[in-house]
Amino acid sequence: MKTLNILLIEDDMIEVMKLNRAISSLQLHHKITEANNGEEALKLLEHKDSLPDIILLDLNMPKISGLEFLKILKADDRLKYIPTIILTTSNNQRDLLECYKIGIAGYVLKPLKYEDYVFKIEKLLSYWSINELITV
Repeated sequence: MKTLNILLIEDDMIEVMKLNRAISSLQLHHKITEANNGEEALKLLEHKDSLPDIILLDLNMPKISGLEFLKILKADDRLKYIPTIILTTSNNQRDLLECYKIGIAGYVLKPLKYEDYVFKIEKLLSYWSINELITV
């Protein structure tokens, strides 16, 4: 399995720590770059030489919402192929439908129990680490 370059866009530091803890407890060696909001993420994505393999995106964020960020991402010819997976607590059907319309690669609900969260993260990352990813 290959090592993934992951861009995590999440404004809640506890969630950021939780993902890092899950990856480390699973002994995965993926590289995680963190952005606290969509604006910060867009600045990171300007560096064309180091684009992420996948993006994990929270929907509820300040400044640019997850949906707004997605629209900007998918309108960019260079960035639109980066698989973007929503990692959220929102099981709002409208959000779900809107995200798939824009072109997400997955929508994962964050479970309350940490063990369930680790299980989901393991499945999610093992799936993407065996995928053939486009590098533009």
